[in-house]
Amino acid sequence: MSDLLARPVAARAALIRPRTWVWAVAGVVLAAFPFYLDRFWLQAGLFAMAAAIGAIGINLLTGATGQLSMGHAFFLAVGAYGYCAFAGDGADGLTGLGLPGWLAAVLAVALAGLAGGVFSPIAGRLRGAYLGIATLALIFIGQHVLFNAHDLTGGFNGRAVPPLSLFGITFDDHELLVAQIPFGSAEKLWYLGLVLLLAGALFARGVLRGRPGRAMNAIRDHRIAAGVMGIPVARYRAAVFVLSSMYAGLAGVLLALVFQRTVPEYFGMMLSLEYLAMIVIGGLGSVAGAVVGGVFVSLLPQLLNRYSDVLPLVSAPGTGGIAPGEASRYLYGAAVVAVVLFLPGGLVRPAARKTKRTAQPSHSSGEER
Repeated sequence: MSDLLARPVAARAALIRPRTWVWAVAGVVLAAFPFYLDRFWLQAGLFAMAAAIGAIGINLLTGATGQLSMGHAFFLAVGAYGYCAFAGDGADGLTGLGLPGWLAAVLAVALAGLAGGVFSPIAGRLRGAYLGIATLALIFIGQHVLFNAHDLTGGFNGRAVPPLSLFGITFDDHELLVAQIPFGSAEKLWYLGLVLLLAGALFARGVLRGRPGRAMNAIRDHRIAAGVMGIPVARYRAAVFVLSSMYAGLAGVLLALVFQRTVPEYFGMMLSLEYLAMIVIGGLGSVAGAVVGGVFVSLLPQLLNRYSDVLPLVSAPGTGGIAPGEASRYLYGAAVVAVVLFLPGGLVRPAARKTKRTAQPSHSSGEER
């Protein structure tokens, strides 16, 4: 009897072990990248990390709770410019409080959450296309402020981003020798981005697997039934909107540190549409899907730009043909259509199904025995 009961446990352990090894190997490989990759690939990876963090936030709102938001770019701008305002020293004539970089980053994320909190009463009562249209207004308001509040944002030309200092390390281009390898800003920020992405993914995973996640899914699937069960629908919607805004603010801070300059034009409606494409392509309601979609959508234009001279129909901007940015939008637009038609659960769904099929024979064979 004991042998009979032990077999399913052994089967589950056999399934967990390979996954642990895969994650361990992936972690070692990612940690080794700064020692071997050039600046282009590291910056591309950092953009992907920032996109993944922001995508996790909007996936909590749209994928898990069913709330459509078109204003995600607004909260990224709040995080990016909030960090600049808190950390700037005012020497360039722009608003700056001169706070330590780590404190400025924390306050910038909190400011994005506060901005989401101001809008949360509306988010708690509207749903679907109505909320999407309401959040779209945030983009227009944000663009007007970013282009006209020159003392705060620098206007059309933007403003320089103060480097972050943490644990005695300044994340700028002053080289730091590590194992005889010169580490600049991209190499240093790589590890910060990995830590932030891992922390954000684990926190979101815990939320989705716990009681709040079950309540969010109930609100998404059937709002009235969720209310009958005693779930405070409006309060949950408002809280998730604030949490999503904070994720966007964190992504904005990381983007600002990587770009080293904030530009208002970047935080427009197209950026919000890209984030919606990320979660649809990767998989709605899934943390892994948000990461996969963020990496796909953020890396595609950079790769097309890098290899535009060898790709058919794609050329450098202003030289004729299709510019890399336009080509990338065509491609991930086609990817959205393909995913909706053939992979409704996103790119991560086939992997999840394969895992379930692998696990099922082990349990059934144990039961039969």
